[in-house]
Amino acid sequence: MDDGDVLGRVKALVDEEHTLRGHHEPDAARLAEVEAELDRCWDLLRQRRAKEEFGRNPDEAAARSTREVENYRQ
Repeated sequence: MDDGDVLGRVKALVDEEHTLRGHHEPDAARLAEVEAELDRCWDLLRQRRAKEEFGRNPDEAAARSTREVENYRQ
């Protein structure tokens, strides 16, 4: 998966998130899944860009688990 693929997935998830939030009673479970997947995608994109910035192969980046990404400290 390259940066373009990840960004395409982000766009699709953002579109779905907006659709869900537009409903009178959004599906809370699906919204939580979409938000978690967005966090994972952004994390993967940050990993890829960091590896590339420091001369490493961005394809070595790997998607982390939702649990790992959701428990990061800001």
